[in-house]
Amino acid sequence: MRIGLVGLPGSGKSTVFGALTGLSVETGYAARRDRANLGVVKVPDARVDALARIFEPRKTTYAEIAFTDVAGASKGIDRATLDAMRPLDALCQVVRGFPDAAGGPPEPVREITELEAETVLADLAVIEGRIARLEKDRSSPRELELLRRVAAALEDGRALRAIDLAPEERRALAGFALLTQKPLLLVLNVPEDEILAPPPAAVAEAAKSRGLGLVVLSAPVEMDIAQLPEAEQPDFVASLGLEEPARHRFIRAAFELCDLVSMLTSGPDECRAWPIARGTPAPRAAGKIHSDIERGFIRAEVIHWRDLVELGSEARCREAGKLRVEGKDYVVQDGDVVHFRFNV
Repeated sequence: MRIGLVGLPGSGKSTVFGALTGLSVETGYAARRDRANLGVVKVPDARVDALARIFEPRKTTYAEIAFTDVAGASKGIDRATLDAMRPLDALCQVVRGFPDAAGGPPEPVREITELEAETVLADLAVIEGRIARLEKDRSSPRELELLRRVAAALEDGRALRAIDLAPEERRALAGFALLTQKPLLLVLNVPEDEILAPPPAAVAEAAKSRGLGLVVLSAPVEMDIAQLPEAEQPDFVASLGLEEPARHRFIRAAFELCDLVSMLTSGPDECRAWPIARGTPAPRAAGKIHSDIERGFIRAEVIHWRDLVELGSEARCREAGKLRVEGKDYVVQDGDVVHFRFNV
């Protein structure tokens, strides 16, 4: 799953990227803008940790997200930046919640509105081009009707993620890689002395009215935390009055943004979280582990992770009636610990 960090110049998105990934990147106005920074982060998961304490596996593997710090223009969002956003699965907009270099106050709502306007216009150009071709050849009247409705919404300034479309209509639009159809998370980058404060009411309302998630963090603080030895991080985080690094909340929110859930597997060899799309049936989920398991799927033996942690073993879960046997129609749920039976 590829998630792009985007934002207007000066928002601190490259600092956020560095804090999240632990990578050293150029930041500020002097940094190169002609290439993207790429990094992969692990999704913190207390369920995997709990299972690992039981099984003491040789390997512990968390779900991962690939982040792209989208290269941007020095004066705003240009065509190249918009084009770089299209291949991504989801977007996170970093907005400035701190004074600029000249002491100017932050304008996070303006930044949210500006990126929204640019992406709406970019999508409208794509849709209008397709409409023009369909009106000439009349080859797909149903597609033409859908695109006209979409164009009307965009002309009204509405993002497509917020309009009422049937699932098959959203799938029909997927090939256009429309920016306003992609899931979007807002990240308010604030000064250190505001990390415990709630977001400004106007920012919270801007997120709520658009149906967007919102995470507040301070990128310089998160970078300081990321650079500490792991054993020292909890004490430093506690000294700031935080229960955990804000980057953990951000990473989890980004994971949820893509409507993913975690299927879990456990044993002495490995305890692991497998990211799968919400609504995935058991055979397809098995295919995440290996295609042979999907092809030869017989059944899935399922235990909720809390039951396994509480009872301490698969055998005890079976005795207590907490292990369920599910077939091909079962939809894997978040937190299911699954053992697949198969034959090839």
